[in-house]
Amino acid sequence: MKRKIRMGMVGGGQGAFIGEVHRIAARMDGYIELVCGAFSSNPRKSKAAGKALFLDPKRVYKNYEEMMTKESQLPADERMDFVSIVTPNHVHFQPAKLALEHGFHVVCDKPVTFTLKQAEELKKLTSKKRKLFAVTHNYTGYPMVKEAKAMIAAGAIGKIRRAVVEYPQGWLSTRLEASGQKQATWRTDPKKSGKAGCMGDIGTHAENLLEYVTGLKIKKLCADLNTFVKGRALDDDGAILLELEQKAKAILFASQIAVGEENNIRLRVYGEKGGLDWSQQEPNTLLVRWLDKPAEIRRTGVGVQHSTTQHAIRIPAGHPEGFLEAFANIYKNFALALNDINEKNKPNPLHLDFPTIKDGVRGMRFIDKVIESGKSKVKWTRF
Repeated sequence: MKRKIRMGMVGGGQGAFIGEVHRIAARMDGYIELVCGAFSSNPRKSKAAGKALFLDPKRVYKNYEEMMTKESQLPADERMDFVSIVTPNHVHFQPAKLALEHGFHVVCDKPVTFTLKQAEELKKLTSKKRKLFAVTHNYTGYPMVKEAKAMIAAGAIGKIRRAVVEYPQGWLSTRLEASGQKQATWRTDPKKSGKAGCMGDIGTHAENLLEYVTGLKIKKLCADLNTFVKGRALDDDGAILLELEQKAKAILFASQIAVGEENNIRLRVYGEKGGLDWSQQEPNTLLVRWLDKPAEIRRTGVGVQHSTTQHAIRIPAGHPEGFLEAFANIYKNFALALNDINEKNKPNPLHLDFPTIKDGVRGMRFIDKVIESGKSKVKWTRF
């Protein structure tokens, strides 16, 4: 790499949670530098955020429209290479579309857009402009998640029969949004979050993790959605039966009213010869259970592991790597792939191991079909 990859940011101003997570993840490996941003819809707040981040005041913009226009007019060796979009869901599409139209690559938080139609439009535009587009389904970045994916792809556990993916949280067990808490307020507002609450916010993470690890796409689903907290406008809990490719079956459970739970995303996959079990609360461990031999405990960095697993590890075994490192693996691979392109090379397949706009489209289709099934008397709905 001859130089750092230059990043701009939309959203993520002072007081925002996910914006700082993205910035930490982006700078972790030293490949990326933040050079500009439009950090708030309020110009004064955007300027304040830029000042706190020690950015050149001339490159802290009052809105993303100004940012895309002025950055595209800068010399090629100065302008940003890509934009990171870390706004609420309803402010994903327009800045992403504008960035692509101005020739910039994109990293966007999930779900990728407000509607499926918008996601499909971005997919077409990404292809037309021949740009990279990453969606930050960060749980795919864990080394042991990648080890599980590699084992399944190699046929180690045989043909998949059943998978169970769950993501319980408890932080919305009461009507927290009524208190004005920022994260709860926009996530439970259909005008900002979209047609789904829990299923859009964390259900899409579970869906993406399931398809990433198994390599199997959802074909049909049957959803039971619930809104347990009185006065809440969107779902806060749900369970879904899934039919995958190759006639595999799965169950997806997501809840934000599971009292006492934090961010306990977990995936279990059962094949004809063995089973795999991974949980974020013990992320450096992959449990492998066999039909005809003792169970294994695979640990991050211990023993011979797949190249994609090794590529995702930064420190020696026994030193815990977690959420931020998994998040950073998306940015690392994105930066390396973008560097390949900048140096006129075909991207290394190892560098392309991150969720793309295609995954973003599937996430939006998942939301649409879950809501459709949840309201339908027929229940089973084709994906």
